[in-house]
Amino acid sequence: MQCRICGNSHDNRQYKAKEMMLGLGDEHLYFECSNCGCLQIADLPDNLADYYPDNYYSYKKNSHANPIKRWLTKLRDGYAVMGEHGLLGRLIHLASPEPKLSTLKPLKLKKSSKIMDVGCGAGNLLFSLKEIGFQHLLGIDPFNEADIHYENGLSIEKKSIQEATGKWDLIMFHHSFEHVFDQAEVLQKVHQLLDDNGQCLIRIPTVSSYAWMHYGLNWVQLDAPRHLFLHSVESMRQLAEKNGFALQQVIYDSNALQFWGSEQYQQNIPLRDKRSYAEGIKHSIFTKKDIKNFEKRAKELNAHEQGDQAAFYLRKI
Repeated sequence: MQCRICGNSHDNRQYKAKEMMLGLGDEHLYFECSNCGCLQIADLPDNLADYYPDNYYSYKKNSHANPIKRWLTKLRDGYAVMGEHGLLGRLIHLASPEPKLSTLKPLKLKKSSKIMDVGCGAGNLLFSLKEIGFQHLLGIDPFNEADIHYENGLSIEKKSIQEATGKWDLIMFHHSFEHVFDQAEVLQKVHQLLDDNGQCLIRIPTVSSYAWMHYGLNWVQLDAPRHLFLHSVESMRQLAEKNGFALQQVIYDSNALQFWGSEQYQQNIPLRDKRSYAEGIKHSIFTKKDIKNFEKRAKELNAHEQGDQAAFYLRKI
């Protein structure tokens, strides 16, 4: 099997990974490149759409909170992205952080920045940016049922990136790039759409992690067959450089899911099972103390660049 990232076909290791999120249990063949380290699906399933149920998490629309909660959320989000709103914004951010927004701070965005979010589902991240004053925003997702228009002026369009037009300062993928099969073609299109010195942010699970080494096929973020590519840092570097980008920075931002999700899979508990922590703690095999310990361990792994997901910051060259 030939790696779609670096072209290597020697000594690539094969795995049979089960579908575990929905609990279907059917097996899918993956292989890990011995050169660049990328773990990837061998063949694209003909019925891939069947593995995305109507209640898939990214389709949930932003709920319009009451005025007080909405105001507090703006304070938190303004601090997370721009460092605005001082102590109060910081305190709210510490008490109730939004990890996606925090990954935008290193980009040093302006509220005039033109930003596209690819594979954004209902567009909740963009909704938050619109609320704090960003004006030039667009979300796209070909798998949405229809276009979405929010009361604050934000629009999410049902289209693929290959149909996108215009020039952008930032194009971002928040846990959508691992679902993309034609990765090089998509990055080439991103390069075309970006202004000179434009940036691309890609947040994805990574095999350059403790969780993949420790849990193997029970790693929750392998997520067969939805996750088509599980990159290493090296494979992302090679993919970026081959398509006109420099990989400038990698920031690990994993969370407790890598532990409780993988531990559940070891006990054959699907993510959508009533015993899963994802469905609430009442029937879970974990206690609140367990989850707090998992959160602590996740922060430690991130600090040592071993968390199971990361933000990759690419700049157009």
